[in-house]
Amino acid sequence: MEQTHKKNAAGVKDKRRKLVDATMRRHGHSSYALIETLHSVQEVYGYLDDENLRYVAQALRVPLSKVYGVATFYHFFTLKPQGEHTCVVCTGTACYIKGVPAIMSAIKKNYSVDPGETTSDGQVSVLTARCIGSCGLAPAVVFDGEIAGKLTPDDVVERIGRLIQNDA
Repeated sequence: MEQTHKKNAAGVKDKRRKLVDATMRRHGHSSYALIETLHSVQEVYGYLDDENLRYVAQALRVPLSKVYGVATFYHFFTLKPQGEHTCVVCTGTACYIKGVPAIMSAIKKNYSVDPGETTSDGQVSVLTARCIGSCGLAPAVVFDGEIAGKLTPDDVVERIGRLIQNDA
């Protein structure tokens, strides 16, 4: 069953959709390929938008409610576009005890952003993780994939500021 490809304003087939189709084809368009397909969508589009969720549901013959259920259950998936940079605050027990509430408060105060949101300029997405496995570095934060530990609220605010300024 050949799926239609998402086309851009010029009517050109979207190469990203071809990558998603390849994932589904590799798994025989089986409903068991749902998570793998959602990973592909997020990898190539950056997030799971409504249009692609509907497309995956139709292509894999899975109820849309199930697709949304999987997309919202797993912490890795996001339904909103992410910023240019990511700031993932560990909320595990060690990090929490050693200062995560103050870090989150400082982020909110300085950048007006809550966990799961992106700064108004689209530069930094602030996320949380239940544990990043760096308890010895508590409190720990992952900035663009790099772990930083033993941070104060001021350290985190300053690092986010540097991420934003480096793109300006």
